[in-house]
Amino acid sequence: MASPWYSLVSQKLFLARCLLDQSTTRVDGEEADRTTDTERTLKSEAARQGAVELMLRARQLLLTMIARHHQFRNEQPASLEELATLVGEHSYEAIKLLELSRTSGSWWQHLDQLERAQSNPPVSRKTVSSDNIIAISAETGPDRSEGALKKSLGALKQFADDLEEQHSEW
Repeated sequence: MASPWYSLVSQKLFLARCLLDQSTTRVDGEEADRTTDTERTLKSEAARQGAVELMLRARQLLLTMIARHHQFRNEQPASLEELATLVGEHSYEAIKLLELSRTSGSWWQHLDQLERAQSNPPVSRKTVSSDNIIAISAETGPDRSEGALKKSLGALKQFADDLEEQHSEW
């Protein structure tokens, strides 16, 4: 039987996937006629940001799930460092998550980048004129594409599934 914390993590990830799917769903026919490009863009952005928030919540709940697997019934670690202190830096989960937090391109780092980007106002852009065009600047910030978000979501889900399977065997 799955732990209630694992079920909650899975629920958040499932809802995030639903929102990501919704953010890229094309509207056809009569609904397309009534929906402007601006409305579609806004709905897509809302779904994307909502999916990111659910993924961040699932990651936070994952820390609580790990604490509960280690018999810390009333603990809800607020950070990875707090979890490592609680369960021990040499526990399998702490080692794995600390490694992910240091690995460039990992789902943990991607979520960190998304959290920073979504928690701060957008960077103001300089206006372009013929006087100031010297070099082409790439858009900064985390990859918010559907593919990148689904990849991180899938990796987080796999991590949670593996942990739950490992602990349910004991």
